[in-house]
Amino acid sequence: MLYNATQKVIQLSGGREIVIETGKLAKQADGSVVVKQGNTMLLATVVAAKEPKPDCDFMPLSVEYKEKYAAAGRFPGGFLKREARPSDYEILVSRLIDRALRPLFPSDFHAEVFVQVNLISADKDIMPDALAGLAASAALAVSDVPFAGPISEVRVARINGELVINPTFTQNADADLDIMVGATYDNILMVEGEMKEVSEAEMLEAIKFAHAEIKKHCQAQMELSKELGKDVKRTYCHETNDEALREKVIAETYDKAYAIARERSAKHERSDKFDALEEEFCAQFSEEELAEKRPLIKRYFHDDVLKKAMRNMILDEGIRLDGRSTTEIRPIWCEVGYLPCAHGSAIFTRGETQSLTTVTLGTKLDEKQIDDVLFKGSEQFVLHYNFPPFSTGEARPARGLSRREIGHGNLAWRALKPMVPVGEENPYAVRVVSDILESNGSSSMATVCAGTLALMDAGVKIKKPVSGIAMGLITDTKSGKYAVLSDILGDEDHLGDMDFKVTGTKDGITATQMDIKVDGLSYEVMANALEQAKQGRMHILGKILEAMPAPREDYKPFVPRIVQITIPQEFIGAVIGPGGKVIQEIQKTTGTTITITEKDSKGFVDIFGENKEALDAALDRIKGIVAIPEVGEIYTGKIRSIVAFGAFVEIMPGKDGLLHISEIGNKRYETMEETGLKEGDTIEVKLIGLDPKNGKLKLSRKVLLPGGEKSEEKGEGRPERREGHHAHRREERKLG
Repeated sequence: MLYNATQKVIQLSGGREIVIETGKLAKQADGSVVVKQGNTMLLATVVAAKEPKPDCDFMPLSVEYKEKYAAAGRFPGGFLKREARPSDYEILVSRLIDRALRPLFPSDFHAEVFVQVNLISADKDIMPDALAGLAASAALAVSDVPFAGPISEVRVARINGELVINPTFTQNADADLDIMVGATYDNILMVEGEMKEVSEAEMLEAIKFAHAEIKKHCQAQMELSKELGKDVKRTYCHETNDEALREKVIAETYDKAYAIARERSAKHERSDKFDALEEEFCAQFSEEELAEKRPLIKRYFHDDVLKKAMRNMILDEGIRLDGRSTTEIRPIWCEVGYLPCAHGSAIFTRGETQSLTTVTLGTKLDEKQIDDVLFKGSEQFVLHYNFPPFSTGEARPARGLSRREIGHGNLAWRALKPMVPVGEENPYAVRVVSDILESNGSSSMATVCAGTLALMDAGVKIKKPVSGIAMGLITDTKSGKYAVLSDILGDEDHLGDMDFKVTGTKDGITATQMDIKVDGLSYEVMANALEQAKQGRMHILGKILEAMPAPREDYKPFVPRIVQITIPQEFIGAVIGPGGKVIQEIQKTTGTTITITEKDSKGFVDIFGENKEALDAALDRIKGIVAIPEVGEIYTGKIRSIVAFGAFVEIMPGKDGLLHISEIGNKRYETMEETGLKEGDTIEVKLIGLDPKNGKLKLSRKVLLPGGEKSEEKGEGRPERREGHHAHRREERKLG
C-alpha cells in the first residue's frame, strides 16, 4: 500500500459516527483530512505560505467551501455545465468556517493561509455544512500551521421539544430552533441560526448542548495531532517590534486620545481628530525615519492607544464614544411610504446608521430559483442587502457583492422569514431590498427593522413585527470587569470583544449571530447580554410600532393583484391544455399571468393581473374549465360542428354535448339544413342527461321553447341558465 492512513472515530447519538481520516488524499498540502458521516464525505486542505506578505499587519486567511455536483450525481446547470462562481449557500458556509477559525491564529502570524473544504460525496439526507468546520479544523490539526485550536462546529435543532445534534434534512424540516455553534474545547466562538420565537433561556440551553458535543470533536483532533507529531507547530517571525517606540507612542498620545474619546463627537469628526493626533506624533520624525517607523506607529497607536482608551473609558467611567450609557439606544426615526412608486418602502434610521428598504410583490414566476447540489427548488421570500462605499464615506468604486453583504442579508432574511406568510396565506413572491445609506454599527439590524416596516407598508400581513439589536462586550481579564453594550457603534464592534446580534418579536427570538473574540466568556455573561438585548429589542420594537402599528388593510393601488384558487388535480391538464395551448390563450386574451402548482393532490392556480376586470375574465375562463356540467342546467353554448343527426355544442370550455336533430325544435326536421343552424351560432340548450355507456352529454333546445315541457306550460318558471361558459343564477320569471 502506497499510503498510511490514520483515522479517528467520533460517536454521535442514534448509532451514527463521524470518521476523520488523514494520510490518504492530498498529501502535498500542509494538512489534509477526509471527514465522513454516512455516505457524505468532505475533503479539507490547508496550505500556509512560509513567509508573510510584505507590510502585512493582519491575518491573510482565505476560506473556501465548495460543493461538487458530481458528489450527488448531478450535472451543474447553465451552458458550460461546470461549477462556476460560489453560490450564496457556499459563501455562507465559508463565512461560518472563517469566523470560527480566524480568532485562533496568533496575532503576529501574517503568512497567507488557504483553507479549502470540498464536498466530494453527498448523502441526500445529511447536512454537510455541520461537518465543514470540523473538517477545516482537523486539516489544521494535522498540519504544522500555528493555530490555537482545535475547534468544531455542530448544528443543534430542537425537534418536537428535543435537542438533536447534526439532524438530517428530513428531521430539520420540523425544527423550531436551528443554530450552528462553533467552539474550542473551552470556549464558545460563534453562534448563528434561526428560531421560531424561542426564549433566551432556550437558546442558551441549545448552545450549552452543542458545546458538550464539540468537546468530543476537539478531543479526537488533539489525539490525532499528537499521534502524527503535529502538536508542535512551525516557528515563525512575522513582526519586528520597537518597545521604546511603543512606550513613546503611548506616553505622548494616550491622554490626548482619551480626551478625544470623551468628547462625544460624531463618527467622522472623531476619526479625523484621531488621525490628526497620529500625524502630530509623526511630525517629530524625518521622512527617512517615518519610512521605517510609520507601520509600527500605526499599529501601536491603534492597539495600545485607541483600543485601550475606548475600553478603559467604558470600564472605568461607564462612558461610551458617543456619550451613551451601556444600555442606551441611539435616537431612532422611521418613515413609511417614502417611495411613491414602490410596492412598499421604509426608512429606518438609528443614530448614524440608515436603511432605505423596499418591498416588491410578484408572481410565482418571480420566485428565486435554487439549484444547489443538495437542494433544488424555489424561494418565495427573498431579501437582498447592499452596502455601498458612500454609506461609510469611502471614496472607492462599488464592484460586485461582497461576502459580508451576502452574510448580513442572510441574517436579516432569517430574522424576518418566520413572520412572512407564504403558500396559501400569501400568493405573492416577496422581495425585500435594503440599501444601506449610512453605517455606524449594525446595518443588518437596521435592515430587519426597515424590512418589517416596508412589509407592513406594502400590505403584507406579517404575523408579528420583528426588531433587531447588536450587542457588544468589553472585558478586562485582569480585573474581572466587563460591560455589555447595547446598540454598538462600528468602533465598539471593531475594538470590542463580542458582536452579538439578536432579532425577534415580542414573544421570542427569530435569529441570532454571535462572534466572540475573547477567551473564557462565561454563560452568565452571555445570559446577561441576552437579557439586555431583549430590553433593547422591545424599545426598538416600540419605535417601529409608533411609525406603523399594523400592516395596511389593502395593497397599494398600483400593486398588481393576485387571485388564488384551488382546483381538483384531474383538471390541471385541462387548464393547461395540449402543449400549454389553453393557458397561453387565456393569458393572451385577458392580459394576465397564470401559474399552476401541484401540491397535496391539488392544483393551486395563481392569476396575476393589473386590474380586476382582467382577473375576473381569467377567473371565469378557468372556473368554466373545471366546472362539472349538471343535468337540468341551462347553458349558452356555441355550435362547434354540424353533422347529419344533429349539432355538437360547446357548453363549457372543452366540454361538448350532442344536440340531436329531434331535440332542436317542436316540429320534426328531416335534415339539419331545415333547422337553420350553422357552425358558430350561439344558442341556449339544456343538459337533459348523460349517455350511460360513454358519459357523453345530451342536450335539448326543444324543452326551452314554449310548450316544450310541462313546467313551461304551467308558467312555473324557467330552469336555471348557464351563460358564457359559466353558470349565473337568474331570478325566476313568469312566461308570456
